[in-house]
Amino acid sequence: MPGSLPPRAHVICGGFPPGQAAGHDHDYARLRILELLGENEIHASTANDFIDIERWLPISRLLITYTAGPIASADQAKAIQAWLTAGGHWIGLHGTSGGRAVRVDNEDRRRAMLRLEHHEVLGGFFLNHPPVRKFEVKVHAGNDTITDGLPESFVTVDEPYMVECSDPNARILLTAELGPDNSPRGFGFQYEKDTALLPDGRTRVLGYTRDVGEGGVTYVALGHCHTPSTSVQPFVDKSVDPEGKTPPIIRTSWEAPAYISLLRNSIRWGMG
Repeated sequence: MPGSLPPRAHVICGGFPPGQAAGHDHDYARLRILELLGENEIHASTANDFIDIERWLPISRLLITYTAGPIASADQAKAIQAWLTAGGHWIGLHGTSGGRAVRVDNEDRRRAMLRLEHHEVLGGFFLNHPPVRKFEVKVHAGNDTITDGLPESFVTVDEPYMVECSDPNARILLTAELGPDNSPRGFGFQYEKDTALLPDGRTRVLGYTRDVGEGGVTYVALGHCHTPSTSVQPFVDKSVDPEGKTPPIIRTSWEAPAYISLLRNSIRWGMG
Protein backbone atom coordinates (compact mmCIF):
# COMPACT_ATOMS: atom_id res chain seq x y z
CA MET A 1 0.00 0.00 0.00
CA PRO A 2 1.45 3.43 -0.98
CA GLY A 3 0.59 4.99 2.39
CA SER A 4 2.83 2.54 4.24
CA LEU A 5 5.85 3.25 2.01
CA PRO A 6 8.75 5.56 2.92
CA PRO A 7 8.21 9.18 1.78
CA ARG A 8 9.05 8.96 -1.91
CA ALA A 9 7.75 10.61 -5.08
CA HIS A 10 8.07 10.04 -8.82
CA VAL A 11 8.33 13.27 -10.84
CA ILE A 12 7.61 13.51 -14.57
CA CYS A 13 8.57 16.76 -16.37
CA GLY A 14 8.97 16.90 -20.12
CA GLY A 15 7.68 17.80 -23.55
CA PHE A 16 6.86 15.98 -26.76
CA PRO A 17 8.52 14.87 -28.98
CA PRO A 18 11.05 13.50 -26.47
CA GLY A 19 13.72 16.05 -25.69
CA GLN A 20 11.69 19.00 -26.95
CA ALA A 21 10.56 21.87 -24.73
CA ALA A 22 7.11 22.11 -26.34
CA GLY A 23 6.86 25.72 -25.21
CA HIS A 24 7.78 25.25 -21.56
CA ASP A 25 10.86 25.43 -19.33
CA HIS A 26 10.63 21.91 -17.91
CA ASP A 27 14.06 22.15 -16.31
CA TYR A 28 12.90 25.06 -14.16
CA ALA A 29 9.64 23.35 -13.18
CA ARG A 30 11.48 20.13 -12.34
CA LEU A 31 14.00 21.99 -10.19
CA ARG A 32 11.30 23.82 -8.25
CA ILE A 33 9.33 20.62 -7.65
CA LEU A 34 12.44 18.78 -6.42
CA GLU A 35 13.28 21.71 -4.13
CA LEU A 36 9.82 21.53 -2.58
CA LEU A 37 10.15 17.78 -2.08
CA GLY A 38 13.61 18.28 -0.60
CA GLU A 39 12.24 20.61 2.06
CA ASN A 40 10.76 17.55 3.74
CA GLU A 41 13.45 15.06 2.72
CA ILE A 42 11.13 13.35 0.29
CA HIS A 43 13.28 11.33 -2.09
CA ALA A 44 12.34 11.32 -5.76
CA SER A 45 12.90 9.55 -9.03
CA THR A 46 12.52 11.56 -12.25
CA ALA A 47 11.50 10.99 -15.85
CA ASN A 48 10.60 12.97 -18.98
CA ASP A 49 7.48 10.95 -19.79
CA PHE A 50 5.36 8.04 -18.53
CA ILE A 51 7.63 5.27 -19.83
CA ASP A 52 8.41 2.76 -17.05
CA ILE A 53 5.74 4.29 -14.79
CA GLU A 54 4.78 0.77 -13.72
CA ARG A 55 8.32 0.38 -12.33
CA TRP A 56 8.17 3.47 -10.09
CA LEU A 57 4.60 3.54 -8.80
CA PRO A 58 4.94 0.51 -6.49
CA ILE A 59 7.70 2.25 -4.50
CA SER A 60 6.15 5.75 -4.52
CA ARG A 61 3.51 7.43 -2.42
CA LEU A 62 3.19 10.39 -4.76
CA LEU A 63 3.25 11.08 -8.52
CA ILE A 64 3.86 14.67 -9.69
CA THR A 65 3.58 15.54 -13.38
CA TYR A 66 4.34 18.74 -15.30
CA THR A 67 4.15 17.87 -18.97
CA ALA A 68 3.50 19.37 -22.40
CA GLY A 69 2.57 16.44 -24.60
CA PRO A 70 3.50 13.23 -22.77
CA ILE A 71 0.51 11.29 -21.48
CA ALA A 72 -0.06 7.85 -20.01
CA SER A 73 -0.91 5.12 -22.51
CA ALA A 74 -4.01 3.01 -21.95
CA ASP A 75 -2.01 0.38 -20.02
CA GLN A 76 -0.11 3.02 -18.06
CA ALA A 77 -3.36 4.80 -17.18
CA LYS A 78 -4.73 1.49 -15.93
CA ALA A 79 -1.65 1.05 -13.73
CA ILE A 80 -2.04 4.58 -12.33
CA GLN A 81 -5.74 3.96 -11.65
CA ALA A 82 -4.96 0.78 -9.70
CA TRP A 83 -2.19 2.56 -7.75
CA LEU A 84 -4.53 5.44 -6.87
CA THR A 85 -7.26 3.06 -5.77
CA ALA A 86 -4.76 1.38 -3.45
CA GLY A 87 -3.82 4.70 -1.83
CA GLY A 88 -1.48 6.56 -4.21
CA HIS A 89 -1.78 10.30 -4.84
CA TRP A 90 -1.24 12.19 -8.11
CA ILE A 91 -0.52 15.92 -8.39
CA GLY A 92 -1.03 16.95 -12.02
CA LEU A 93 0.21 20.41 -12.98
CA HIS A 94 -0.47 22.63 -15.98
CA GLY A 95 -0.15 20.69 -19.26
CA THR A 96 -0.85 17.34 -17.61
CA SER A 97 -4.48 17.82 -18.73
CA GLY A 98 -3.39 18.10 -22.37
CA GLY A 99 -1.72 15.47 -24.51
CA ARG A 100 -2.16 14.21 -28.03
CA ALA A 101 -3.66 16.42 -30.72
CA VAL A 102 -4.71 15.56 -34.27
CA ARG A 103 -5.24 17.67 -37.39
CA VAL A 104 -8.85 18.47 -38.21
CA ASP A 105 -10.16 19.16 -41.70
CA ASN A 106 -10.79 22.89 -41.75
CA GLU A 107 -9.43 26.01 -43.41
CA ASP A 108 -7.42 27.01 -40.32
CA ARG A 109 -5.59 23.65 -40.28
CA ARG A 110 -5.93 23.66 -36.49
CA ARG A 111 -5.63 20.62 -34.26
CA ALA A 112 -8.00 19.16 -31.67
CA MET A 113 -7.12 17.35 -28.46
CA LEU A 114 -7.94 13.66 -28.14
CA ARG A 115 -9.80 12.53 -25.03
CA LEU A 116 -7.99 9.39 -23.80
CA GLU A 117 -7.78 7.06 -20.78
CA HIS A 118 -5.16 9.41 -19.30
CA HIS A 119 -7.79 12.15 -18.93
CA GLU A 120 -10.35 9.79 -17.42
CA VAL A 121 -7.94 8.89 -14.62
CA LEU A 122 -6.90 12.53 -14.13
CA GLY A 123 -10.51 13.70 -14.10
CA GLY A 124 -9.74 16.67 -16.34
CA PHE A 125 -9.42 17.40 -20.05
CA PHE A 126 -7.73 20.39 -21.73
CA LEU A 127 -9.62 22.05 -24.58
CA ASN A 128 -7.61 25.15 -25.41
CA HIS A 129 -6.14 28.32 -23.95
CA PRO A 130 -6.26 31.90 -25.24
CA PRO A 131 -3.04 33.97 -25.20
CA VAL A 132 -1.18 34.43 -21.92
CA ARG A 133 -2.86 37.11 -19.79
CA LYS A 134 -3.02 38.60 -16.32
CA PHE A 135 -5.98 37.46 -14.23
CA GLU A 136 -7.27 37.00 -10.70
CA VAL A 137 -7.48 33.51 -9.22
CA LYS A 138 -10.10 32.83 -6.56
CA VAL A 139 -9.27 30.31 -3.84
CA HIS A 140 -11.95 27.98 -2.46
CA ALA A 141 -11.72 26.35 0.97
CA GLY A 142 -12.54 22.66 1.13
CA ASN A 143 -12.72 19.76 3.56
CA ASP A 144 -9.01 19.08 3.10
CA THR A 145 -5.92 21.18 3.82
CA ILE A 146 -4.78 21.89 0.26
CA THR A 147 -5.81 25.56 0.32
CA ASP A 148 -5.00 26.19 4.00
CA GLY A 149 -3.17 29.47 4.53
CA LEU A 150 -3.84 30.78 1.03
CA PRO A 151 -5.38 34.23 0.47
CA GLU A 152 -8.94 34.50 -0.83
CA SER A 153 -7.50 35.46 -4.22
CA PHE A 154 -4.25 36.29 -5.97
CA VAL A 155 -3.21 37.72 -9.33
CA THR A 156 -0.93 35.94 -11.78
CA VAL A 157 0.22 35.94 -15.39
CA ASP A 158 -0.38 32.55 -16.96
CA GLU A 159 -2.04 30.65 -19.78
CA PRO A 160 -5.81 30.87 -19.14
CA TYR A 161 -6.55 27.16 -19.40
CA MET A 162 -9.92 25.83 -20.50
CA VAL A 163 -10.14 22.51 -18.62
CA GLU A 164 -13.22 20.35 -18.35
CA CYS A 165 -13.50 18.85 -14.87
CA SER A 166 -15.25 15.55 -15.53
CA ASP A 167 -15.76 14.36 -11.94
CA PRO A 168 -19.00 15.79 -10.47
CA ASN A 169 -17.73 14.91 -7.00
CA ALA A 170 -14.45 16.81 -7.36
CA ARG A 171 -13.83 19.56 -4.81
CA ILE A 172 -12.99 22.85 -6.49
CA LEU A 173 -9.80 24.56 -5.29
CA LEU A 174 -9.26 27.41 -7.77
CA THR A 175 -11.42 29.31 -10.24
CA ALA A 176 -11.08 32.42 -12.41
CA GLU A 177 -13.62 34.56 -14.23
CA LEU A 178 -11.97 34.21 -17.63
CA GLY A 179 -15.18 34.28 -19.64
CA PRO A 180 -15.72 32.79 -23.11
CA ASP A 181 -12.78 31.84 -25.30
CA ASN A 182 -11.47 35.03 -26.88
CA SER A 183 -8.63 33.45 -28.86
CA PRO A 184 -7.78 35.20 -32.13
CA ARG A 185 -8.87 33.37 -35.26
CA GLY A 186 -6.67 30.35 -35.91
CA PHE A 187 -5.03 30.46 -32.47
CA GLY A 188 -4.71 27.31 -30.38
CA PHE A 189 -6.80 24.17 -30.56
CA GLN A 190 -10.24 23.47 -31.97
CA TYR A 191 -13.07 21.88 -29.99
CA GLU A 192 -16.73 21.10 -30.65
CA LYS A 193 -18.19 22.60 -27.45
CA ASP A 194 -16.76 24.62 -24.59
CA THR A 195 -17.44 22.11 -21.82
CA ALA A 196 -15.01 23.92 -19.49
CA LEU A 197 -17.06 27.11 -19.07
CA LEU A 198 -19.36 26.92 -16.05
CA PRO A 199 -23.09 27.74 -16.34
CA ASP A 200 -22.59 31.37 -15.27
CA GLY A 201 -20.76 31.98 -18.56
CA ARG A 202 -17.74 33.52 -16.79
CA THR A 203 -16.07 31.03 -14.47
CA ARG A 204 -13.53 28.33 -15.24
CA VAL A 205 -12.10 25.72 -12.86
CA LEU A 206 -8.31 25.99 -12.55
CA GLY A 207 -7.77 23.53 -9.70
CA TYR A 208 -9.60 20.61 -8.12
CA THR A 209 -9.05 17.55 -5.96
CA ARG A 210 -10.88 14.25 -6.17
CA ASP A 211 -10.92 10.95 -4.30
CA VAL A 212 -9.99 7.77 -6.14
CA GLY A 213 -10.45 4.73 -3.91
CA GLU A 214 -8.03 5.06 -0.99
CA GLY A 215 -6.03 7.71 -2.87
CA GLY A 216 -6.72 10.77 -4.96
CA VAL A 217 -5.85 13.27 -7.68
CA THR A 218 -5.17 16.98 -7.34
CA TYR A 219 -4.91 19.00 -10.54
CA VAL A 220 -3.77 22.64 -10.87
CA ALA A 221 -3.87 24.29 -14.29
CA LEU A 222 -1.51 27.13 -13.36
CA GLY A 223 2.25 26.98 -13.82
CA HIS A 224 3.27 28.19 -17.27
CA CYS A 225 6.96 29.05 -17.46
CA HIS A 226 9.25 29.73 -20.41
CA THR A 227 12.61 31.22 -21.33
CA PRO A 228 13.75 32.76 -24.63
CA SER A 229 14.88 29.34 -25.90
CA THR A 230 11.68 27.54 -24.88
CA SER A 231 8.94 30.07 -25.65
CA VAL A 232 6.55 29.51 -28.54
CA GLN A 233 4.11 32.28 -27.58
CA PRO A 234 3.63 34.44 -30.72
CA PHE A 235 2.03 37.21 -28.65
CA VAL A 236 0.37 37.84 -25.30
CA ASP A 237 -2.73 39.65 -24.11
CA LYS A 238 -2.41 43.42 -23.66
CA SER A 239 -2.93 42.94 -19.91
CA VAL A 240 0.64 41.56 -19.93
CA ASP A 241 2.20 43.91 -22.48
CA PRO A 242 0.45 46.92 -24.08
CA GLU A 243 1.99 46.04 -27.45
CA GLY A 244 1.31 42.33 -27.12
CA LYS A 245 5.00 41.43 -27.05
CA THR A 246 5.82 38.16 -25.31
CA PRO A 247 8.08 38.60 -22.26
CA PRO A 248 11.29 36.58 -22.76
CA ILE A 249 10.82 34.93 -19.35
CA ILE A 250 7.53 34.06 -17.65
CA ARG A 251 7.51 32.41 -14.23
CA THR A 252 4.84 34.49 -12.54
CA SER A 253 2.79 31.69 -10.98
CA TRP A 254 5.93 29.95 -9.71
CA GLU A 255 6.99 33.23 -8.09
CA ALA A 256 3.60 33.75 -6.40
CA PRO A 257 3.67 32.80 -2.68
CA ALA A 258 0.09 31.50 -2.96
CA TYR A 259 1.05 29.04 -5.73
CA ILE A 260 4.06 27.72 -3.82
CA SER A 261 1.92 27.35 -0.67
CA LEU A 262 -0.61 25.42 -2.75
CA LEU A 263 2.12 23.06 -3.98
CA ARG A 264 3.51 22.58 -0.47
CA ASN A 265 0.04 21.77 0.84
CA SER A 266 -0.57 19.40 -2.08
CA ILE A 267 2.67 17.54 -1.35
CA ARG A 268 1.65 17.14 2.31
CA TRP A 269 -1.73 15.88 1.12
CA GLY A 270 0.03 13.46 -1.22
CA MET A 271 2.26 12.13 1.55
CA GLY A 272 -0.78 11.47 3.72
